[in-house]
Amino acid sequence: MTGAIAADQWQSVRRAYRVTGARFAELVSGVPDPAAMVTAEWTVADTVAHVAMIAKMYTALARPDTAPVLDARGQDQLEKTTVDTVSVLNTLVLRDCPERDIGVLVTGLLADIEEVLRVTEDADPATPLDWLGDSKVPLAGVLAHLVNELQIHGWDIAEALKLPWTIPPADAALFFDLFMVGVLTHDTGHLLDTDEPPRERRIAVAFRSAYTTPVVLVLHRGRVTVEDPGGPVDVRISFDPPSLNLMMFHRVGRVRTALKRKIVVGGPRPWLLPAFLRVVRLP
Repeated sequence: MTGAIAADQWQSVRRAYRVTGARFAELVSGVPDPAAMVTAEWTVADTVAHVAMIAKMYTALARPDTAPVLDARGQDQLEKTTVDTVSVLNTLVLRDCPERDIGVLVTGLLADIEEVLRVTEDADPATPLDWLGDSKVPLAGVLAHLVNELQIHGWDIAEALKLPWTIPPADAALFFDLFMVGVLTHDTGHLLDTDEPPRERRIAVAFRSAYTTPVVLVLHRGRVTVEDPGGPVDVRISFDPPSLNLMMFHRVGRVRTALKRKIVVGGPRPWLLPAFLRVVRLP
C-alpha cells in the first residue's frame, strides 16, 4: 500500500482536531471539582494536563524550530518507549507539567491545537514525523492520535462523573485509518516490541467498517505489514470505530463489545486472532 492520504481525509482530521478539542474543553471546563478521580491514579486535572502536554508535544513536532517540550530524561524515554512502557513516559510527562488549573490548561490546549492547524495548513499530510519508540507516523496520523486521546479521555471523565459524551464514528475512524495504518505503513520502530518469540506462521486479519478504508494487516515473523484486500486472510473483523478504540485501550471488555455486535469476528481461522493481538496492541 502507498502512504498517500486523500485530501478529504486530511480535511476531516483537521476539522476533528479543532472540533474535538473544543468539545473536550467544554466538558472539562464544566467540571465542578478538578480533583475528582477519573481513574485509580488520575484526577480530572491530571487527565487534562496529560492531554494538554500531548498537544504541546505535537506543536513542537509540527514546528521543529521550537525547543523540545521534554527534558533529556523525558526525550530518552520517548525514544525507547514501547506500547507496554507508555505509562512510564506518561509519568515523566506529567512530572514536567505541574500546572493543574483547568482554565490555564484548556487555554494552552486550544492554543496548541490552533497553532498546529496554522503551521500545517499547506503541509503534506503524509510527511513522516518521529514518534514514540523510534517509530514514524504521518502528519495526519499525529493529528488523528490527539483526536483519539481527546475522545478516550473525554470518555473517561464523562464515565467517572456521569456526564454526557459522544464519540462520533467518523471521527473515531480517523485513528484507525490515519494513525494505526499510518504507523504500520511507515515504521513501527520499537513500538510493538515484545518478549514473545516471533511466530513463523503468517496471520492475516482483514478490517472493515462503514467509516474506514478496507485493509488487511499481516503479522509474519514479528513484523506487521499493511496489504490491500483481495488476498487470503485468516480472520475478518467488522467493527464500530468508537467501540474498537475503547476496547483496544481497555476501556470496555472484548466480550461485552462482541455481545453488542459492535465488533464481529469471522473468517476461516478466527482462533489466530489472540496471537495477532498480542503484537498489534495499544497501551
